[in-house]
Amino acid sequence: MKELLDCGEVVNTHGIHGEVRIVPWADSPDFLCRFSIFYVDGGAKKVLSSRVHKGSVIAKLEGVDTVEQAMALKGKVVQISRADAKLPAGTFFLADIIGLDVVDEAGEKLGVLREVLSPSRQQVYVVAGEREIMIPAVPEFILETNIEGGYLKVRLIEGM
Repeated sequence: MKELLDCGEVVNTHGIHGEVRIVPWADSPDFLCRFSIFYVDGGAKKVLSSRVHKGSVIAKLEGVDTVEQAMALKGKVVQISRADAKLPAGTFFLADIIGLDVVDEAGEKLGVLREVLSPSRQQVYVVAGEREIMIPAVPEFILETNIEGGYLKVRLIEGM
């Protein structure tokens, strides 16, 4: 498993004191505000302050004190340490399920989970196999997520 997890992207500066606007790749921007260290280009940046603003995270990072320094981070992926992230029981990082084998109720392999789409409020799993299958990530279709076993068990309906 990867030690650093992608969690967002710096999309712009904010204000004149070197703050950056981060679009979170998490269930909630509040999740990112829990961290005291972000990683950008593999280097640790201490988070001096962070807050949610219009669905984004506004963060002040140590050593980033000017608009020009903040602008240099635009387009960069922000990462967190897996060790710093505490998830509720029964939840997981999407990075941990990408690449899992996807099997049907009978155990037949359908393919590999290639991508997770979030077109609206509901995620959709894209499975690459003999054909591409798109499966809504809801309990009616996702029967079991077994990261340790390396598989995702699904129920398909006619036409999927």
